[in-house]
Amino acid sequence: MQFDDDTPLDPSQVEDVRASGSQPGRGGGGGWGGMPGGGCMLPIGGRGGGCLLLVLAVAGLFLFKLAPSPFRGDEGGEQGGGRYPSAPGQLSPSGNLAERCRTGADADQAEDCRIVGTVNSIQSYWRQAFKERDKEYTPAKTVLFSRAVNTGCGPADSAVGPFYCPSDRKVYLDLAFFDTLQRDFGAEGGPFAQAYVVAHEYGHHVQNLLGTMDKVGNNSRPGANSASVRLELQADCYAGVWAHNAVKTGFYREPFTQADINQALDAAAAVGDDSIQRRSQGRVTPDAFTHGTSQQREKWFGVGYDTGVPERCDTFSNGI
Repeated sequence: MQFDDDTPLDPSQVEDVRASGSQPGRGGGGGWGGMPGGGCMLPIGGRGGGCLLLVLAVAGLFLFKLAPSPFRGDEGGEQGGGRYPSAPGQLSPSGNLAERCRTGADADQAEDCRIVGTVNSIQSYWRQAFKERDKEYTPAKTVLFSRAVNTGCGPADSAVGPFYCPSDRKVYLDLAFFDTLQRDFGAEGGPFAQAYVVAHEYGHHVQNLLGTMDKVGNNSRPGANSASVRLELQADCYAGVWAHNAVKTGFYREPFTQADINQALDAAAAVGDDSIQRRSQGRVTPDAFTHGTSQQREKWFGVGYDTGVPERCDTFSNGI
């Protein structure tokens, strides 16, 4: 995974609040489990083994009655998750990132600059994909934080892992998560594993813009065939779609190698519900699934990567 050295980066798409201690938003609510408005997190540390489905919760109706792919023209719901008010901002400028993360060469040298380049590429792809379908893509910032952060969905700490908050339309990421992914979850890690995680969260932003989250509703019932699992697998698929098209965005020197893709597949397997449950409780409980099995997560990333077509990410009409 090599960036094009001469391609300019746009660090304004990433807010760095790690050193300043300032918080991007003032969310109400109490603590790790009480994020009003909700957000979607990669599972970490065995706390429930999955996504905090407060906004990305599921209604049984969505499983069979509502069109799973708004790319096909089924709009439904409010665009952009308009139900949720944005929290007032206390934004920290990207400051140091703007000074250090200027080109693709910087992205190859520094982890946070690599996140900037990855975010730039992901949003460049989705902007074009939306335009080709006569839709408008609204960019989402990524917030780099350390240990704890306030968001439009309420306060959160690093224990929840990376997440997307639909209320303020931002992705939140503590870079220490990538060490945890390797140390505690046994993932291989690497630059493309990081890119997969970021692309997955932007998959949730795409779902938010297309009204998929509004269709999903507020029922947080888990389960192997639940809408929550299908929602997460669709985000994995969208991550694969970006990976297929990434070199066309101009940020990468050449198409990703199989070794790069293997890093993503390995990361996807590491955060499968069954893998986490075996590690945390010694047994698999499908009724508690919220993200899908390791095999399913690998499969749907692969569907997106092999086809490069968002419409193929239909995780709701048929079996998963």
